[in-house]
Amino acid sequence: MDNTIATDTRLDDGLQRRMAFVRWLRNTHGWFGLWGAVLGLMMGFSGIWLNHRNVLKLPQAQERNRAQLALPDPVPDTPEAMAAWLQDALRMKAPPNNTRIEPGRTVAWAEKGDKTAPALAQPAHWIFNFGGPRETVQADFWQGNRSVGINTTSNGLIATLTNMHKGTGMPVAWILLIDTLAGSLVVLSISGITLWLLTHRRRKLGLSLFGLSLATLLTVALTNL
Repeated sequence: MDNTIATDTRLDDGLQRRMAFVRWLRNTHGWFGLWGAVLGLMMGFSGIWLNHRNVLKLPQAQERNRAQLALPDPVPDTPEAMAAWLQDALRMKAPPNNTRIEPGRTVAWAEKGDKTAPALAQPAHWIFNFGGPRETVQADFWQGNRSVGINTTSNGLIATLTNMHKGTGMPVAWILLIDTLAGSLVVLSISGITLWLLTHRRRKLGLSLFGLSLATLLTVALTNL
């Protein structure tokens, strides 16, 4: 009799711990889902457009302007000096998001294999990108020129959301915030599978559905490698 009572007590304790763990997991699942809800909507909306942009043809409402900006005398002779001057001249609040430096090189302006064609020197090419997802400004400078090409792109709602999705012109803080969303998706996936296994009796059906989803993903991915 005592052994039966002890066994029942152990079973009750195990069941209570299981129920407590399920409650905790549900709460965790819910909080992580709430944290990523707004970002998830934005990323989902822009992701659908990006995935079907060639078919949906949604208007991006982009406005592009080109201009030439005269350089001072003397011309800034380093990329760092040029970036600082451009930030002040263009009245940008922040330095360039990224800078691409293409050093000068020798090129042959003829078909490949024609050894009689003269080799010409191509000057260094500096490209500076300013702005954010709403508006981007690209400064294009060829060393030796007395001016810089300025390309300004003003984006509508769809294009702005797309740039936010891709992280174009966004600060490091935004990149880290998106990383938290990615981490939340990982936690939601793991906790969702665990909750299914703990609260549903039809576990074989759930595992079969998960296996089918995994097999479909691998099939589509591997066939396009």
